[in-house]
Amino acid sequence: MESKGKYYLTTAIAYTSGKPHIGNNYEIVLADSIARFKRKEGYEVFFQTGTDEHGQKIELKAEEAGVTPKEFVDKVAGTIRSLCDLLNISYDKFIRTTDEEHEKQVQKIFKRLYDQGDIYKGAYEGLYCTPCESFWTESQLKDGKCPDCGREVKPAKEEAYFFRMSKYADKLIKHINEHPEFIQPVSRKNEMMNNFLLPGLQDLCVSRTSFKWGIPVDFDDKHVVYVWLDALTNYITGIGYDAEGGSSEQYKKLWPADLHLIGKDIIRFHTIYWPIFLMALGEPLPKQVFGHPWLLMGGGKMSKSKGNVVYADDLVDFFGVDAVRYYVLHEMPYENDGNLTWELVAERLNSDLANTLGNLVNRTISMSNKYFDGVVADKGAQLTEGDAAIDADLKSTVTGTYSRVVDKMSTLRVADALTEIFGIFKRCNKYIDETEPWVLAKEKDADPAKADRLSTVLYNLVEGIVIGASLLQPYMPDTAEKIAAQLNTSLRDFDTLEQFGLYESGTKVTDQPEILFARLDMKEVAAKEEELAQAMISAAEKEAEEETKEAVIDIEAKPEISYDDFAKLQFQVGEIIACEAVPKSKKLLCSQVKIGSQVKQIVSGIKAHYSPEEMVGKKVMVLVNLKPATLAGVLSEGMLLCAEDAEGNLALMKPEKDMPAGAEIC
Repeated sequence: MESKGKYYLTTAIAYTSGKPHIGNNYEIVLADSIARFKRKEGYEVFFQTGTDEHGQKIELKAEEAGVTPKEFVDKVAGTIRSLCDLLNISYDKFIRTTDEEHEKQVQKIFKRLYDQGDIYKGAYEGLYCTPCESFWTESQLKDGKCPDCGREVKPAKEEAYFFRMSKYADKLIKHINEHPEFIQPVSRKNEMMNNFLLPGLQDLCVSRTSFKWGIPVDFDDKHVVYVWLDALTNYITGIGYDAEGGSSEQYKKLWPADLHLIGKDIIRFHTIYWPIFLMALGEPLPKQVFGHPWLLMGGGKMSKSKGNVVYADDLVDFFGVDAVRYYVLHEMPYENDGNLTWELVAERLNSDLANTLGNLVNRTISMSNKYFDGVVADKGAQLTEGDAAIDADLKSTVTGTYSRVVDKMSTLRVADALTEIFGIFKRCNKYIDETEPWVLAKEKDADPAKADRLSTVLYNLVEGIVIGASLLQPYMPDTAEKIAAQLNTSLRDFDTLEQFGLYESGTKVTDQPEILFARLDMKEVAAKEEELAQAMISAAEKEAEEETKEAVIDIEAKPEISYDDFAKLQFQVGEIIACEAVPKSKKLLCSQVKIGSQVKQIVSGIKAHYSPEEMVGKKVMVLVNLKPATLAGVLSEGMLLCAEDAEGNLALMKPEKDMPAGAEIC
């Protein structure tokens, strides 16, 4: 087949904070089916995937696990790669953002953008979501929480470098309007335009100083490159981009990417930040970014505490690789979220894979062996006009499927493409009912014409199955190969699939047909699901129990006091209206605290834990009637209450609900 040129396909790189679930793995299976299909069409495909390995979340998880961040990500990256291999993913490169060449190029990219004025130093103050590694403003929050993941956010302020997003916003809007295919589906494009681009872009924080696990900014070692500038650039560093002008021949051949395949939750980063980074570097934009929907579990997000997280290896152990691939590809809508339960996977396996496909292949091979000792020969026999019409309709369905599948795949409607392919197998099953081979078999010995017709029927079935299996190969590669092997032939090139009759007449099929998919007992499926769910819930409970144990601190008891002693202490809610560092002190902050109509000055040894700017506006618990004292030459008229953990970290005690300054604590 003549080459149709290059096709560069990428997935989002998986974050190495933990083992991904089947919803995460869906993307890599989807990408693999596209890559395999494009190869069969004659494209020179380069398919890149990998892992995103830096950031605060990983630094914290490594600390909790008692290992270095590199040891932590090495283990998780190994798990992610093994799941790719388990699911039969035909990637050409698996990149890790801890790869030396990637890190070197990220530093070069950062320096170049800084030198040309696209990056500048400033300070960031906002609400930070650690899991998403994203800053948000108050107005962007959803119910007071991160709009992406729904988790808690915390105030944060730190020195940072920023990228001038607004400089390129108009250019990006123009590109999107002139290239309607750039962001797909269209609903994702509308979301990006209406919610982010048209209202105006804020400059983007591209470095951090509050953690160390990241690529260092080589000209300012207090900073590490923020995760998105690091992670997104993998699409070019992985194929040989050089920010200093020495890009490889591979890069020049492959870039721009033909398709970035990503989850809808990170569409903003790939359709706004990433294109703007590329514009700043003077590089062409990817041809298309497709934000696929989510795969939900029983209609909701997966949660370990609910016991409904499903992992690919558990599904594969029970259902098999190709059954899992088929389900996630066939049951995921183009634009809306899909749904997965063990019961649904089993039902689809029993109906489509065991009945429609597996039974068809098994019956056809068994009849060939029973009636003709396994020899499949095309006699071209049609006894009636009805036979001719039935044969013509079968052939039309089979040979017309390829163009319909290509049409579906051209718009990434993979589930619809699979439905078209299974239309071949359903038509073949109908053909068996129409031709009734068992009736022809009863008369074949006495009537040679009936024998020829029976042979022709079986040949047509085998030819239809081979064409169907050849189309099925990108989605269920092992199954397609097994079918071809049992029919003693090879899978066809795509440019032959509109021709009927290429199966070599006289070929002998296997005399021991393999059951491709055995029907499953639904009770056994339910029992397995329950077993795994209980194990997961138990593990989550144990983990929570361990965390609780670790959080408990026992301190030495002080002498008992009477209620009268306690009643002498006056606790009130205070609001910090001003705060500054105490000169010549490494530990002390001096706060002006509003308590009712009064303002008290309170000195606290919390400088290592809070900046003066962070303190302002906080509602705190204050011991009001503590005898005034002078600390480092500054008068202190009370005490702010704090909690202290085993490592000496402090946290100000705050009222659970918003209370007015001066409210009594009793």
